[in-house]
Amino acid sequence: MDARYKTLCTVGDLADSAEWLTQVRRHLHQHPELSFKEAATAELVAARLVEWGYEVTRGVGGHGVVGTLRRGDGPRSVGLRADMDALPILEQTALPHASRHAGVMHACGHDGHTTMLLGAARHLAAHGRFSGTVHLVFQPAEEAGRDSGAQRMIADGLFERFPCEAIFGLHNHPGMPAGSFAFGSGPFMSASDTVHITIHGRGGHAARPHLAVDPVLIAGSLVMALQTVVSRNIDPTQTAVLTIGSMHAGSAPNVIPESATLGLSVRSFSEAVRQRLRERITELVQLHVQGYGGRVEIDYEEGYPVLVNSEAETTFAREVAEALVGPERVIAPFGPVTGSEDFAYYLQHRPGCFLRLGNGEDSPMLHNAAYDFNDANLTVGAAYWTALVERFLAAER
Repeated sequence: MDARYKTLCTVGDLADSAEWLTQVRRHLHQHPELSFKEAATAELVAARLVEWGYEVTRGVGGHGVVGTLRRGDGPRSVGLRADMDALPILEQTALPHASRHAGVMHACGHDGHTTMLLGAARHLAAHGRFSGTVHLVFQPAEEAGRDSGAQRMIADGLFERFPCEAIFGLHNHPGMPAGSFAFGSGPFMSASDTVHITIHGRGGHAARPHLAVDPVLIAGSLVMALQTVVSRNIDPTQTAVLTIGSMHAGSAPNVIPESATLGLSVRSFSEAVRQRLRERITELVQLHVQGYGGRVEIDYEEGYPVLVNSEAETTFAREVAEALVGPERVIAPFGPVTGSEDFAYYLQHRPGCFLRLGNGEDSPMLHNAAYDFNDANLTVGAAYWTALVERFLAAER
């Protein structure tokens, strides 16, 4: 490592904060808030930032909070982002710090993401060695799916009011060793689209199916036909996913219902593949249903775009991780990740990198009622963000 970076923050520098970080994280876990309802979480974040001397702006794009810290006369600026919202899931961990809000839980680790950035904020204010400006972006409504917190903060002038040369964010990753990092440049996380299909048939008596148009039969056949969209329409060297996650029809075994519905999740990593999927799904569904004598409505919702990490910033972020935990605990290149993230919108406006932090090889998967963020990561993540700011805003640069 370059000699000028030997004084960057280390994980050991955050050791004394481990207990405090754990308390904060578990408090947030006990008090989760859904997208667009993160008022208490935002106030906790803002109050701590004010206490540590940050210039704090509340209400950015909803419950968004931005903390700004300037030091020295360096002209450069950098942004770091953490998400704050929880999910509508009934927690089943039986942990002492389990959610106190029935049907709402931090099943994606945003409590950990927020806590790590708070830990970095605290350490930067007290001990940070840098010259320039850091903007800490605490974002609401990442889980919204559309009209998300990132979109709202950008629309509210995030980059005009808090200019930064680059922006960085991370997400925990179950299945990777805790405290390990993973990076990939270019398309790193998928675009995510949702399709709602309503098949209209003609209801009737189960004993006289020839007098009806059975939407259940059509739906069942359509499920199988849709599996050919990726396998026979998308270049095998490209990544695409089509999952039928919901199917609903009828309420009695002796009644042919009037309609049936399907819900699809569609993932892709390029705009060309994304549009090809939309074309083929739409055409196939329309013709397939018509062939059975039914009628169909298709509601095709385009969600988050492909998340594209810029090469230079990804290299920079990887080097910070290698210096912090050692190259043996860094995976690069890594991906693609078929999950989706509204951090993609930030990267359409500024260069940057969204990275992954291992949550443990035996960790339950994200969006699972048994999931919990790994508290061993708190000092690692806080030290990483601190070191990244110190290196990005190094006086020597």
